[in-house]
Amino acid sequence: MRLSYDVATDSLYIHLNDTPAVDSDEVVEGVVLDYAADGALVGIDVQHASIKADIRHLAISHLPLSELAAA
Repeated sequence: MRLSYDVATDSLYIHLNDTPAVDSDEVVEGVVLDYAADGALVGIDVQHASIKADIRHLAISHLPLSELAAA
């Protein structure tokens, strides 16, 4: 998973994986879900991100890092 923020457009994109998106759906104003050809969610686009969330801080909790490293 990757997070990308564009200061010029104030948009945050959450890349869930590297699969190309072929379809999208705006679920609420300024929040678009991107889907792969098989219907899997591949990304989330948040427009006006600094208004919708506190993007100055990123907290990560409860990730199974030891399990991921062993895989």
